Amino acid sequence: MPSFNLFQRLSQAPTKPKAAPVARQFDVADLYQGPIALGAEGETQARPFDEKLRQAYFWIVNHAIISPHYDIEYNDGPSQTYSVGDSRRTLNLPSAQSYSSFILLPLLTFATRRKCLFVGGPGRGKTASALLMGVLAGSTVKEVKRAMQHGHPQMTVADLLGNPLPADLVNAQSMDDIRIAWRAWLGMRVKIVDEYNRIPTRTQSALLTVMGDNYAEVLNHIYECPEAAWYLTANDDQGGGTYQVIEALRDRVDVTVQALAFNPRFLNELLLRVEENVRPEELVPPDIIFTESEVDQIGEAIRQVGIPDAVRRRLEFFASQFELFETAGGQFEYMTKDTARLAGADRGQAQAADNGRDRLKDLGCQTLNGISVRTLMALMIYAKAMAYFRGNGEVALEDLRQVLPFVLHNKLQPDPDAPFFALPENAAYRSDRLGWLRRLFDLSNDEFNRLDLDRDDPVGVLSAEFDLGLDGVSERETLARLNRIEKLIAERTKGRKLYGPLYDDLLKLKYLHQRYTNYRSWLRSQ
Repeated sequence: MPSFNLFQRLSQAPTKPKAAPVARQFDVADLYQGPIALGAEGETQARPFDEKLRQAYFWIVNHAIISPHYDIEYNDGPSQTYSVGDSRRTLNLPSAQSYSSFILLPLLTFATRRKCLFVGGPGRGKTASALLMGVLAGSTVKEVKRAMQHGHPQMTVADLLGNPLPADLVNAQSMDDIRIAWRAWLGMRVKIVDEYNRIPTRTQSALLTVMGDNYAEVLNHIYECPEAAWYLTANDDQGGGTYQVIEALRDRVDVTVQALAFNPRFLNELLLRVEENVRPEELVPPDIIFTESEVDQIGEAIRQVGIPDAVRRRLEFFASQFELFETAGGQFEYMTKDTARLAGADRGQAQAADNGRDRLKDLGCQTLNGISVRTLMALMIYAKAMAYFRGNGEVALEDLRQVLPFVLHNKLQPDPDAPFFALPENAAYRSDRLGWLRRLFDLSNDEFNRLDLDRDDPVGVLSAEFDLGLDGVSERETLARLNRIEKLIAERTKGRKLYGPLYDDLLKLKYLHQRYTNYRSWLRSQ
């Protein structure tokens, strides 16, 4: 076997072994079930795609991008842990299959056709990883490189999108007569923008239209782009680029992954590449190339992965911690951080007036903003994709915990003046944003457990009752439900400090009260 074939080797064993399903035996009763069910067949067809994704992951992590950083840890039972160094940081040896976020999150972005940002210093594999995703989509290395957009300070909208044909500009009698030479990258299934924070602000706005609305516009001509996975890179995403990235563009990024330092213990891998004169991106095995139809089917299968109510409830509780800013609004609905931001209010002054809550206990005091709808949707999509990648039909709480820091990396801004960061044991979280976000979610879950919300959630009971519908609900029953809501609000607000989860519960109860009030009015008009 030629030595370079080592780079194209794929494991023949299942990447995530499971007990083989028991073969279904023929049953005469099946003859009375009507048309043959196709569900089981669909499942057997869908299964190879998650295996193919895992094959792609392990090929990249073992042969292409050397990333021995298993920072997405799963455990199946007790794990071995060690305390290391003067800071006594924990080194954990996961007891179940774990992953490197630098490879896995871009791959999930490819499967879901979302938008991924690579951050990290030069030469750490950001562009190479994005290039590999383009090759996985079936393009050649040359096609991907030619279509890649390189951000630079003189980049114009025409450089990015395309320009009108010169002959048409001279002879055209109307705008419709002008033909546009569109850039080839707009039609790619994997779009790569290298060093996007070096693009001028005006060109960023044109890029925002393509990223957000999936079309490009030049001289009233529209180019509809196909669904694609996006990869952007930045050496420094904290404002160190040539231009400040506009907030709306930053908000379009779904997930952010950090390229970690190269471990010199793997220098022999680099030496082999030098001696054999090979580039991994040119040796991607054909078995892990995905057709457009396969990516469509994977995306559909990911959307069908369920999120159990118990997991969704934990996410609701977590997200409700951050938007409340009690002194920002005079009306109850406007007591939010966004109200203060829109008004340009002095945050320090507003915080000084907010002296009623335990600022160390309140997780909302650690952030400068809340979580947007787009971010919550991205969080659920990536949690589903993680569960699918692991071969599961439902999202587990650990799936959500693992993807959450990467989705919120650029979205949830920490408040460096919060008392939490002043504690010596939390000093590292000032720079380790991923670790801080994961810690934030753990603290939220601890509080969720302390309140026993899995078993005692009266707002959830009232909400579930309403979700059953109002058909046939009598006026007497409506009055009884209104009474229960008012009684619960009175109980919840009596002598309590206002925290984020309580604020959202009260808004939900007000919503239910209003719906029942409207329904009661309708009943009386009949």
